[in-house]
Amino acid sequence: MGRIVGIDLGTTNSVVAVLEAGRPHVIANAEGGRTTPSVVGYSKDQELLVGQLARRQLVLSPRNTFSNLKRFVGRDWDELDDSSLSVPYTVRANDRGQVRVPCPVTEREYAPEELVASIIRKLVDDASTYLGETVEAAVVTVPAYFNDAQRQATRDAGRLAGISVERILNEPTAAALAYGFDRSAVRRVLVFDLGGGTFDVSLLRIANGVFDVKSTNGDTQLGGNDFDQRIVDWLADSFQKEHSIDLRRDRQALQRLTEASEKAKQELSGVLSTPISLPFIATGPEGPLHIETNLDRSTFEGLCPDLLDRLLNPVQVALRDSGWAPDDIDDVVLVGGGTRMPMVQQLVRTLVPIDPCQSVNPDEVVAIGAAV
Repeated sequence: MGRIVGIDLGTTNSVVAVLEAGRPHVIANAEGGRTTPSVVGYSKDQELLVGQLARRQLVLSPRNTFSNLKRFVGRDWDELDDSSLSVPYTVRANDRGQVRVPCPVTEREYAPEELVASIIRKLVDDASTYLGETVEAAVVTVPAYFNDAQRQATRDAGRLAGISVERILNEPTAAALAYGFDRSAVRRVLVFDLGGGTFDVSLLRIANGVFDVKSTNGDTQLGGNDFDQRIVDWLADSFQKEHSIDLRRDRQALQRLTEASEKAKQELSGVLSTPISLPFIATGPEGPLHIETNLDRSTFEGLCPDLLDRLLNPVQVALRDSGWAPDDIDDVVLVGGGTRMPMVQQLVRTLVPIDPCQSVNPDEVVAIGAAV
């Protein structure tokens, strides 16, 4: 009998975990990282690259490298909105109205499920190497608002990866399992999940191992990437004012800006100011041009007030739908790397006046719950 693992299939990063001797462990990938970027690409020699290797070629080969694929899984072309399509690679509809991703290097079109299957396959292979035995099955998590078509497409991706998907588990339920709420007395839990590409909030009543989702809400087009984008625009606008060059028109410069912005956002969760240095970002009449600047936390927070408002509304709607008052909530669970931002944590505290549970890494909590 092969082993079974828990997989958190994320928009930006994916994680795989396993239960060993009754305790869940996150399995590091072949490169030594505990999270694997959800990126798939093809090199010039048509070799398939997954994870960190694919992410590394985003700057040089944006059309052959595919990220944010979770937004396309199980959806028809006419269900997509404009912000889903703002990706550096090409996305188009086939004659049946399904989403297809053409890849210039391999001269082929791929269904999003095929590309997602490559990510699952890598996670499973890394888990097999770690465990020293084959992994034949997995529990895969999806957002609570995924419809039947999206859940079925996730199952299909697992089947294409050569494993059987034993169960599709809702992410908020997985997060609650990771904290062991299934063993405690009656608890009312608010799960606040801000990932790279999506945001959702769920209210659960947990009693004697029964998980009852009272209400769920969210914004499928809001995530950590939108906060990165604010820093990208801030850098690009000041550069344009100084040199009259719009860096957003150059795919490679834009990708470098995006990576620097993500790094700056992550650093500002721990420090009050961070330097941003991008040498040789463009060429002007005088020669090469560079970006050398500092971004402090208060400036960053001043760029995002409307994004915080968009986080506020779904929480209030979910509370109203459940019929609970904020004082009725026993526990708050933060999920996703986006919840590390101090302004997001402050927002959650103003909504529900208790300290969130933070004993499990927010990037890994869903995978740990899936393993359980």
